[in-house]
Amino acid sequence: MAAQKQENVMVKLTLSPLTPLFSLAGAALIGALAVSPATAAGGAYYSAELAQPASTGRFVARDVVWLCEGASCSAARGTSRPAIMCAALVKKSGPVTGFIANGKALDADELARCNGKG
Repeated sequence: MAAQKQENVMVKLTLSPLTPLFSLAGAALIGALAVSPATAAGGAYYSAELAQPASTGRFVARDVVWLCEGASCSAARGTSRPAIMCAALVKKSGPVTGFIANGKALDADELARCNGKG
């Protein structure tokens, strides 16, 4: 048998100029899909961004347990309207810069009323 000659072939790959954007988009998607404590505990219905980081990572406002990491908080569904839940959160934790209930964000006027400024 004749010895076979083995060649090493190097293939040069050229990446798209958009590759960094795809990496950034992938990182953002992973961050968005990260499971918060409230989501893991049964699903977050409310999410809020506080003006200042929460003083505690877990507290109750209007019979709903809020879980916070820094200024980001989430909670399972309560029995009151979103505006009432937002106001209860503000009373317990201070002003909010954003409040979402079941995927719908409060608009600027609703957020001002929530913070007691409207």
